[in-house]
Amino acid sequence: MRVGEGRRLISCVVLVVVLQALQCYGACVEVDSDTEAVVHEGFKLGCIFCKMRGEVQAMASVEWYFMAADETEYSLLYTYEDKAGNIMDPRFDFRLAWNGSKDTIDLQDGSIYILNVTYNDTGTYRCVFQRTLLYSNYRCQTNNSKTVQLHVVSKLTRGMASILSEIMMYVSIIGLQFWLVVEMIYCYRKIAAAGEEALRESAAEYLAIASESKDNCAAEQEAE
Repeated sequence: MRVGEGRRLISCVVLVVVLQALQCYGACVEVDSDTEAVVHEGFKLGCIFCKMRGEVQAMASVEWYFMAADETEYSLLYTYEDKAGNIMDPRFDFRLAWNGSKDTIDLQDGSIYILNVTYNDTGTYRCVFQRTLLYSNYRCQTNNSKTVQLHVVSKLTRGMASILSEIMMYVSIIGLQFWLVVEMIYCYRKIAAAGEEALRESAAEYLAIASESKDNCAAEQEAE
């Protein structure tokens, strides 16, 4: 087998392993939150921070802060840690619910959900992710934050840019999945062909050894 084909085969094996991992653990995609909520309805404040090293165990906590349109400083709104959430701002009592990662301390989605949105909910929301990566010999802490500028309206009006952005996101995801499927099929065929080639080479070597043994045996008989 040539060196180029060998490297290609190794790449195929790695791709298959990656695909299996994605199927087991799922993929994380960072999507920006919507910024327009309808009064008296529910609204999801999105906050996703994907972990770059998926194989490394981690634990994370999330804090949300809120600054109303007529305020100049943030106040603590909501905290989530150790699978438990707490509403810290009395203006949102009984109106906030956790809408992020479930049944894990290794959070990647820190979204929350506002019930019965009011006009007073207009303002700036800040999500702070505190993640600790648990390596075998040490721990590494990282902090990330996102800001959502929320506007409360009487009726939802989606702009053309928002619609096109969502369409492009889905097209990109579908295109990537299609490419992965095609590459996986190619890799499986390449691995199968390599296996058949190895079997043919083994059979040829076996026949050559058997023929050589037969010739040696005949020569020894003539010598006797």
